[in-house]
Amino acid sequence: MKKLYQARVYQGTARNLDILARKLRAGEVVAVPTETVYGLAANAFDSKACEKIFRAKRRPHHDPLIVHIHSLKELSGLCRSNAAADRLMRRFWPGPLTLILPKTSRVPDLVTAGHASVGVRMPQHALFRRLLVRTGLPLAAPSANPFGYISPTSAEHVRASLGRRIHYILDGGESRIGLESTILDMRNPRRPRLLRPGAVTVSQLEAVLSCRILQARRATERASSQLAPGMLRRHYSPHTPVVLHRSMRPTSGKNQAYVFMSRPTGPHSKNVFWFDARGSLAGVARRLFATLRWLDSQRFATIHVQLASGGELAGAINDRLGRAAAR
Repeated sequence: MKKLYQARVYQGTARNLDILARKLRAGEVVAVPTETVYGLAANAFDSKACEKIFRAKRRPHHDPLIVHIHSLKELSGLCRSNAAADRLMRRFWPGPLTLILPKTSRVPDLVTAGHASVGVRMPQHALFRRLLVRTGLPLAAPSANPFGYISPTSAEHVRASLGRRIHYILDGGESRIGLESTILDMRNPRRPRLLRPGAVTVSQLEAVLSCRILQARRATERASSQLAPGMLRRHYSPHTPVVLHRSMRPTSGKNQAYVFMSRPTGPHSKNVFWFDARGSLAGVARRLFATLRWLDSQRFATIHVQLASGGELAGAINDRLGRAAAR
């Protein structure tokens, strides 16, 4: 009988971390937990290893990868920083903030989609940091899902989506944040640009930089000029069509799912769902992708989703929903 999965899930023991670190140093790919979403990691200095990421995800080469480090000592081998970027690192690293900076010649063009810049992040997830230390290398790692599909926030999500294309998954539990990192273009420290919103908000960034942050123009970005991941108009998308609503009222339409930010008051039917019972935006973000994945498996004709409101995190949530609903 043919096995359902090829991938093996490893728990975070010291022995398993040593095994996976050896695999990474040998040019293999490993799915890893982060506080944002699960990533598919490879040695960032090894083009052949990184090519395995693109093949496993069926990811186009115009979409660059983010490089993850465990120590500021690794920066000099990857990029050239500046005083403003250094302030952001001191304030937000380790954490869900990726900075775009001029790259060094050691970083392969494959990782950066041919750009002279690279996205760098220091993750907060304790287990991933332990793996980074044992590996002794910066790791390039986009989300561990087929390209364009909903990002994974658990090891099971990775196994269900990529289990026949990869061999190694490190289980670090469910992702605490649930949204991909904020991406900020810091190549010109006088004109920082937000490329992707996330848990680190614009107001937090502006408070540290003491300047206004510009917004990248998503609609005019060409795929061939993509500076960072997550900028395509359609992304994070279930197979089931998604329709967004500022406000909505469930109907008894056939195979229609209705998803609210919080639990609706009063009685509700079996086709009504919610991201967080109390409507906490942090809770919504944490469960956003897992909820969409589950609904995508239930054979609804359409998934209707209420948009978030009330703060900058709502903007990051709605950014992901807008890309999921794009056609």
